[in-house]
Amino acid sequence: MKKKVVILGGGVAGMSAAHELIERGFEVEVYEMKSIAGGKARSVPVPNSGAGGRRDLPGEHGFRFFPRFYKHLPDTMKRIPFGSNADGVYNNLIDTTRIEYPRIGKAPIVIVDKFPTTLAAWKVIFNDVFHIDLGFKPGEKEYFAERIWQIMTSCEDRRLDEYEKLPWWNFVGAATRSPAYQMYLGKGLTRCLNAAKATTASTKTIGDVYVQLLLDVVTPGVSSDRILNGPTNDVWINPWLDYLRKRGVQYNLGCKFESLECKGGVITKAVVSSGKKKLGVQGDYYLIAVPLEVIARKLTKEILAADVTLTGIEQIRHNVQWMNGIQFYLKNDVPLIHGHELYVETPWALTSISQAPFWKNFNLPKDFGDGTVHGIISVDISEWEVAGSKKYARGKIAKDCTHEEISKETWHQLKECLNTGGQTVLSDDNLHSWYLDPDIVNKKSKSSKDPDQIEIDREPLLVNLVNSWQYRPDAHTRIPNLFLAADYVRTFTDLATMEGANEAARRAVNSVIDASGSSAEMCKLWKLHEPDLLALWRNSDQKRYDQGLPWNGKVDLPAGCLGFFKR
Repeated sequence: MKKKVVILGGGVAGMSAAHELIERGFEVEVYEMKSIAGGKARSVPVPNSGAGGRRDLPGEHGFRFFPRFYKHLPDTMKRIPFGSNADGVYNNLIDTTRIEYPRIGKAPIVIVDKFPTTLAAWKVIFNDVFHIDLGFKPGEKEYFAERIWQIMTSCEDRRLDEYEKLPWWNFVGAATRSPAYQMYLGKGLTRCLNAAKATTASTKTIGDVYVQLLLDVVTPGVSSDRILNGPTNDVWINPWLDYLRKRGVQYNLGCKFESLECKGGVITKAVVSSGKKKLGVQGDYYLIAVPLEVIARKLTKEILAADVTLTGIEQIRHNVQWMNGIQFYLKNDVPLIHGHELYVETPWALTSISQAPFWKNFNLPKDFGDGTVHGIISVDISEWEVAGSKKYARGKIAKDCTHEEISKETWHQLKECLNTGGQTVLSDDNLHSWYLDPDIVNKKSKSSKDPDQIEIDREPLLVNLVNSWQYRPDAHTRIPNLFLAADYVRTFTDLATMEGANEAARRAVNSVIDASGSSAEMCKLWKLHEPDLLALWRNSDQKRYDQGLPWNGKVDLPAGCLGFFKR
C-alpha cells in the first residue's frame, strides 16, 4: 500500500517535493492557501485589466532570476513537460547578455553577464569596466579582490565557523573606505538581489554567492543570468501543476494551513481551512513547505517538546526583509539593456528588467490588457526602510507609503537613473498603468493620520543574518513523521531562493524515503561549485584552520613539488 505524504504549502518547495515524491510511488496531497499555484514564484494577474477578450495584464511577485550556478531547480524543470521542448520548461529559460548599473545623472555601467566570446563583448569590458571612474580610492578594487580570493581559498570549515559570524560589511572593510566602495562593493548585490543589509548579512552566505556569480561569468557557456520567456505561470508553474495532477498529485488551492496536532511524539493530523470550513487531513508523513514566519506560529508546546531543536526557529523568525515587485505598463516599449538593471544608487535598491524583448511568443497588445500595452518594466523594491523623496514619497520610508506613493516614487527613481545624458527613456505620457504586488497590504491604522498607511507584507523574504545558521533546522526533524521543506532549511544553497527551496524539498523527500524504508532512488543534491584549481589552497587552509591558525592565502606544497615550481 502506498505511503501518503501531506504537503502543507504549494510554492516552489511544496511543488518540488510533490514532484519527487509522486515519481517515487508515494501518494501525495498538497494544500496551498492561495487561489494560484506557485507561492512567491507565481505570476500575479492584474484584476479586471483585460478587455475585448484579452487576458488580464501579467504581473509578478518579483523578478525571476535563474543564475547558472543553480543545479537543483533546472534538474526539476527539465522533467516538466512543455509542448515539444526536449528539456521541458527548462527550455523556456533565455540567456540575458548584459547587466547594467544605471547611475543618477551619469552614464551607466554596462557589463557582460557571460564569458565574452565576441569582439563586441570584449569592448564592453574595456570601455565600461576599465574606463569609467566610479570614485574608488587607489587600492580599493585590489583590496576587494583580495577578499574574494580569501573566500575562494578558505576551507569550508572556516567559512561555516568564522565567516558565518562576521558581517559582510566588516569582512570587506567597507566602513573605512570610499562612498563608491561602500555603494558598489559593500552594499551592491546584497541589497539588490536578496534584500540583505551588508552590516548584518553573513559573510559566509554573501561571499559564497559572490563567488558563484563570478564563476558563472568567467566560465564559458550559458549566461550567468537567465529569465523565463513569458509570464511565470504560463511557461512554468501551470505546466508543472498540470504534470503533477496528471501523475496523481491532489493539489488543493484555497486551503490555509491552520495547525498540526502532535500526540505521543508524532504528528497525528493537520488542520486546514477552506472558506469557513475546517478540515482535518491525515497522512503517514507531513511535509511542511510554508514560509518561516508561518511555521513559527504553528509550533505548539507539544511539537517543541517532541523536538527541542525546533526552538531555533523562534530565534530566526524575524530574520526577514521585504522584497516585492511592481510592474509599469508602457504604451510603447522602450529600449533598455538586454538583461537586468541594478539601480544600486537608488534609495529603494531597485532592480528591473524589460519583459517584452524576452517574451517573443507573447503579443502583449493582442493577448493582454486593453490592447494598448506594448511594454512592461518589471521592478523589484528591495529596500523598504529608507526614505524616498519629499515630492513623491513625502519623505517617508517605503513601508509607510501608500500604494500610489510607492508607484510614483519608484517611477521617479527609475527616471533619475535612466533619463541621463540628454536622453528621455521614460516619460510620464508613455506610462499606461502600474500594479504593485498584492502581498503589500494597506491596513488602516487608528494611530496614523494616513488611513491607507502600509503596514504588512504577507510574504517577506528570509535573510541570512550573522551567526543564524546554528538556529536553522534540517529537513528532517526528531519527530519521525514530520519534515521541513522551505528556504530556511539548511542547504548547500544557503540562500532564500527558488534553488534553495527546491534543494530543501529534495532533502525532505530523501528523509521521507529513509523513514518509510522505501527502495526508491534518493534525490540528487549538488554542492556549490568549488574550483578544482584552488583545491591546494583550500586544503592548506584546512590544515591551518585545524591548527587554530588564521587564513593566509598561501599554499603548502609537498616537498617534491618545490623543485618543479622553481624551474
